[in-house]
Amino acid sequence: MERDKHFILGVYDDEDVLLHAVKDVRSSGVKIHEVYSPYPVHGLDEELGYKRSRLPIAAFLFGLLGTSLALTMQFYMMKFDWPMIIGGKDYAAFPDFIPVTFEMTVLLASFGMVGVFMVTSNLKPWAKPRIFDLRSTDDKHIMAIDIANNSSMEQDKIREVLRSSGASEVNDKSFDE
Repeated sequence: MERDKHFILGVYDDEDVLLHAVKDVRSSGVKIHEVYSPYPVHGLDEELGYKRSRLPIAAFLFGLLGTSLALTMQFYMMKFDWPMIIGGKDYAAFPDFIPVTFEMTVLLASFGMVGVFMVTSNLKPWAKPRIFDLRSTDDKHIMAIDIANNSSMEQDKIREVLRSSGASEVNDKSFDE
């Protein structure tokens, strides 16, 4: 994170007002850093212009890795490492491999998704989170505007855009790290 980050915060009481405000603020040319909400707001990601997540692709690839590792491991153990004929079945009885293969697929897919999510979201155990407003976990919706990303606009103009879009409060927040 950079040092001396300055933000202008718009505090909203209602999610419908917030959705219309995001549309109004973006149409006025202000770049929104992030919107924080105590609960999911339907349609907010589309209004903010977020693209669809590629996390399912990572889950599929890690699941494919889990499937291939499980089948390889079982085939190697039953055919070469410690061959046993159990109940008259062949060394590499594929139907017996299905439960372990399923479990390994699910395990690696879930661990892989968690790992990819933590890396892409920059969630490190030693990272200090930025808390813009404590009320964003209770009942308020917070729209954060990074002043550095909106250097072409005056700060008073940004505050006026937030007020006219329905913000109940407009505050400044600085992070010195």
